[in-house]
Amino acid sequence: MNEKAYSYMDWPRIEAIVYAEEASPKDVMSPRLTPDGILIQGFFPGAEEAAVLVGNKEYPMEQEDEAGYFAAMIPGRKIPAYQFRVKTGGKTEVFYDAYAFPGMLTEEDEKAFVAGVYYNAYEKLGAHPVIKDGIEGTSFAVWAPNAVRVSVVGDFNHWDGRRLPMHRMPMSGIFELFVPGVQPGDIYKYEILVKGKGTHLKADPYANRAELPRACGSVVAKVDDFVWNDQAWMADRKKYADRDQPVSIYETSLTKWKTAGELVDFVSDLGYTHVELHPVMEYMEDQTDGYSTSSYFAPTSRFGTPEDFQKLVDALHQKGIGVILDWTPAQFPRYEGGLENFDGTPLYELKDPAAAVHPIWGTLLYNYESPMVKDFLISNACFWMEVYHVDGLRLDDVDAMLYLDFGRKAGEWQPNMYGSNENLAAIEFLKHLNSITRKRNPGVLLIAQEDGLWPELTDSVENDHLGFDYKWSGGWTRDFLYYLAVPPVGRKNCHDQLTLSSVYAYSEHYILTLGLRDVGDLEEFKNRLPGSDQEKEAQVREAYAYMMLHPGCKMNAPDPDMSSALQACVRDLNQVYTQHPALYRMDNDYDGFEWIQLMKYDENVITFIRKTDKPEETLLAVCNFAGIPYKDYQTGVPFAGKYKEIFNSDDKKYGGEGKTNPRMKRAKKEECDERDYSIKLTLPALGVVIMTCTPEEEKKPVKAKKAAVKKTAVKKTATKTTAAKKTTAIKKKLS
Repeated sequence: MNEKAYSYMDWPRIEAIVYAEEASPKDVMSPRLTPDGILIQGFFPGAEEAAVLVGNKEYPMEQEDEAGYFAAMIPGRKIPAYQFRVKTGGKTEVFYDAYAFPGMLTEEDEKAFVAGVYYNAYEKLGAHPVIKDGIEGTSFAVWAPNAVRVSVVGDFNHWDGRRLPMHRMPMSGIFELFVPGVQPGDIYKYEILVKGKGTHLKADPYANRAELPRACGSVVAKVDDFVWNDQAWMADRKKYADRDQPVSIYETSLTKWKTAGELVDFVSDLGYTHVELHPVMEYMEDQTDGYSTSSYFAPTSRFGTPEDFQKLVDALHQKGIGVILDWTPAQFPRYEGGLENFDGTPLYELKDPAAAVHPIWGTLLYNYESPMVKDFLISNACFWMEVYHVDGLRLDDVDAMLYLDFGRKAGEWQPNMYGSNENLAAIEFLKHLNSITRKRNPGVLLIAQEDGLWPELTDSVENDHLGFDYKWSGGWTRDFLYYLAVPPVGRKNCHDQLTLSSVYAYSEHYILTLGLRDVGDLEEFKNRLPGSDQEKEAQVREAYAYMMLHPGCKMNAPDPDMSSALQACVRDLNQVYTQHPALYRMDNDYDGFEWIQLMKYDENVITFIRKTDKPEETLLAVCNFAGIPYKDYQTGVPFAGKYKEIFNSDDKKYGGEGKTNPRMKRAKKEECDERDYSIKLTLPALGVVIMTCTPEEEKKPVKAKKAAVKKTAVKKTATKTTAAKKTTAIKKKLS
């Protein structure tokens, strides 16, 4: 035994290391300068021999404890770079000492984390390949404040939790450790010792990659070295902050596509401005389609590597297409290696077991009262926007966040301090989330899927509201689908289901949706509609067209393998929408919409105009939801001028019958719908007609008066001439 080394060793804490109960191993095992040299220690369970290698020199280590604790006192006044050489069971390993390197997190990072404002937490928590003092390795950090001990385990240490216990940071309860030699692709987990409950293995909440489920190991990945080519898009996307841009979203799941290129080409060809993807974060169960997220910072390995997903986003951006991700900050799944009781206590979930479980899905609800949990979620939102360049998040299940009584019966929930059902902590979290993401990433879109009646969800945080950019218009979708499901002959009895949305269209900033969650795939959508196959197809085209005309952003999800005729229809609708400011520029202004025919319920027809402050940009929309066409259908128009059809859902190229209006129509001075001017047009059954409106000056009354005077004068002259002729004839007879 080396007496000098022995005298400097902290034996009570060494015992804790040997028994795998030490929370701060750096305090014990880091190399230390002493008056007698440099003390270097290592715990190598089961090892027979160990030595310290410094350059070409080798210093044998003495076994100070039979469990495998070794130490050496080497000469010098400065701690050198060194490695261990360890022989165990006839196998020799050479590696650097993990406890000889500093951690990544600073005291300032800790303070920000515990305050819930460490928005860049994704840069240091989790596993990050880095180079320290010229040595490649991976820095690990995980929050587990109530754990007795946390170790990182993997193939690199034989999954032995005794070998690499992590160091606890005193203020935050974050455990961190730099492990030399660990590289991208290495699988790891955290072994957590819980007081009185033994150990359990957990996946890394901040992992940048995960194993293919149902395995739940985390995988070391480097995600910050991708070379992006979307600089033009990123500089331009801030324009979406003003809500005056066209937003046409294609909703899809990556499971529907064979290759990324196929998706990019499809969305680009059809003219969408954005694509919304079902959750791409790692998830355990295929049947959840990603909505039961198991690894928030890792793209699912089902579709490739993190770099593969970055390539997809980059390719879409280069085509001018934004990327919105579905995101689940309301709840997380229950499985052994997940967030539930992460450090042996309810850490991420609500502490009250009765309130913690989602009443519908059986998942766990987040504890928004915890600054560190809020930080986890906000930094995750920032991560996707800043590391993967995504352009928006649609928050799923916001109802479950906002309402304490969501899905619960009386007596199954506790009111807040004011005696009401609002979740005050969730409200503050959402305000915080929306304000920070908007400040850090101008132009990204935060969308709420909230089916309740929360008031002014999309008003600003500065006005003490939640501050979302948009809300899914679930009410519009339900009413519209209810109306469409009724056979045309009966639709006059539920006309209000079609027109009710005009009452509340401006109470929020809405996204209208006929997506997969609303109507299913194209075949399921058709099955909701009455009539023959041809009539069903006509109503699909009509539904998409009406949605494009209605105030609000748009989202739909026609199948990738839809007919070429329907593709042409969708393509032209997107072109009409994006190229005509009347359909988006004043989407948030009452003056951007005006009814012409609201109550033609017997005919099942509605007519309205979309407009801007420029009359020449006005569009006229006539929608016929009846099963019969109308010939010479008369409708009032906003002003005198020329009216030209630019879209007709019955066009033969879309699969229709071709009842269109090929020739320009000039408004006539015939009163209709309380308008001075009107036109007559061909209106197809179950079809929509869109016309541009080019104003012309009305003939001034003064000119009309002059014309009338001239006409009267001519008439009088003619009368006088006739009278004179008659007088001459009478005189001739008399003579």
